[in-house]
Amino acid sequence: MEKPGPAADALAALTPERPLVLAGAGKMGGALLAGWLKAGLRAAALRVVDPAAPAPTSALLARVAGRVEAAPPEGLTAGALVIAVKPQALGETLPAFRPLVGPDTLVLSIAAGITLATLGNMVGGGQVVRSMPNTPAQIGQGITVAVAAPGVGDAQRALATALLSAAGSVEWVADEGLIDAVTAVSGSGPAYVFLLAETLAEAGVAVGLPAELARRLADATISGAGALLAATGDDPATLRKNVTSPNGTTAAALDVLMAKDGLAPLIRRAAAAAKKRAEELAKGG
Repeated sequence: MEKPGPAADALAALTPERPLVLAGAGKMGGALLAGWLKAGLRAAALRVVDPAAPAPTSALLARVAGRVEAAPPEGLTAGALVIAVKPQALGETLPAFRPLVGPDTLVLSIAAGITLATLGNMVGGGQVVRSMPNTPAQIGQGITVAVAAPGVGDAQRALATALLSAAGSVEWVADEGLIDAVTAVSGSGPAYVFLLAETLAEAGVAVGLPAELARRLADATISGAGALLAATGDDPATLRKNVTSPNGTTAAALDVLMAKDGLAPLIRRAAAAAKKRAEELAKGG
C-alpha cells in the first residue's frame, strides 16, 4: 500500500474543528479545491464560502458531501484560510472572515497585487503567505510563486506548499518585491503564449492555409513544443537550435523574430508593462 506523501501529511492537520476555509470558488479557487480533494483532503475538513459559486464548484462539492456556504462559518478557528476572491472585492469581503483567524491560522492569498501587510491588516493576524499562481493551475499544470510574512512557521509553510502543490509546482522567494516580476512572467505569461497561438494561426491564413487548419496547426505546435520543453528539460535555446537548419526555412523566420526590433525586445517591454501595473495595483492604483 502506497504511503501518504508530504502533501497528504500536511493536509491531515486540517480537521472539522480547524478546517480549511476557502473564500472564493471561481476558476482558480475551484481548481485548487479539486486538487485538494484529489490529494486526500476530507470534505469534512473543508468549508467553501462563495455566495455566487459557479455550478462546477457546487457540483464538485455535492459529489463529496460538501456544500458552498453564503457566509463564513461561525464559532470556529480556521486551520487555513485561502483567499481566492478578486482583489477589488477584498475590502468588503475579508472583514467577515476575521473571527476565523487565530494566531496559528495560515492565511494564504492568491489575490494579485495585495501585499502581505495589507492582507495581515485585513484579516487581523494569522500567518500570512502571498502567492501568484497562473491559469494552467486549472489542469494541475500551473506554477505558483509564494512569499511568507516574517514569523510564518515551518508547519504553516509546509501546509501552504501542500495546498498550492494541488495546482502544480511551487517556488518560494524571500523578497516580496519579486512577486511583481513573477506576475509579469508566469502570472501574465500564459496570455502571451495564447496570443502567440492566435497570431501564428493568423500568419498561417496569410500564407494560404484554410483558417481551421491553421488554427489546429498553431495550437498543436505550441502545446507540443511546450510538452517537448517540459519532457526533455533542455534549455530552450538548445531546442531552438536543434530545429534550425543553416539557411533553412526556420532560420529565415528567426532572422525576423530575432532582429533588433523583433520578439525579444517586444517581450521585454510587455513584461516591464505588466510589472509596472502590478506595482500600481499593490499601491491601490
